[in-house]
Amino acid sequence: MARHARTFGIIGLGIFGRAVGNELMRFGNHVIGIDKENAPVAEMVETLSQAMIVDARDDAALREAGFADCDMVLVAMGSDLEASIVSVMNLKLIGVPTVWAKARTKTHHRILSKLGVDRVIHPEHEVGLQIAQVMHNPLVRDYISLGNGYHVVNFRIPESLEGRKLTDLPHQKDHRLRCVGVMRGTEFIGQDGSSCTLERDDLLLLLGQRSDLRAFAATL
Repeated sequence: MARHARTFGIIGLGIFGRAVGNELMRFGNHVIGIDKENAPVAEMVETLSQAMIVDARDDAALREAGFADCDMVLVAMGSDLEASIVSVMNLKLIGVPTVWAKARTKTHHRILSKLGVDRVIHPEHEVGLQIAQVMHNPLVRDYISLGNGYHVVNFRIPESLEGRKLTDLPHQKDHRLRCVGVMRGTEFIGQDGSSCTLERDDLLLLLGQRSDLRAFAATL
């Protein structure tokens, strides 16, 4: 039998948990999903490697479900503070090496951090920031926060820049930005120092701090 790339566990099969589970499966991983309610489990039973009705507050039940063998587990529920905290404690108890967890409030975040969660996620907040960036500037198609104030942003090349050389743009000299490359449809082309000629609707991938990215966007 072929060995799965990695084994992931997801606790809580709400909208967030289901979305993560679907993508992990698409990448070819083995994914175990649990929820204490029947409906979300029934929805994912044909999608995930395993989907079961399990109360994550029971460490023995987590072991039986196979979570002790997971490389990484996501606690995707955030509204039930007690269940979230106890689930994390149980995952640590059974020896899961990497635990990520969703938080709804700053207090919840602090508690999860104190419990040793490797990454605390605020999906609604993070998506909200991303949507605001795209709404604010129509040329921004997407962006990723890398931490420490740095972001990678996709700028759609407007008609006014069509035919310009990548090296002619002022992103590096005037705005302290680094070009990661250019996406043209599904093709990745160009980088710093290249002679790439831009076409309308190309996506320019730039790395830098928010203030510099904002200043560059204002020139487009």
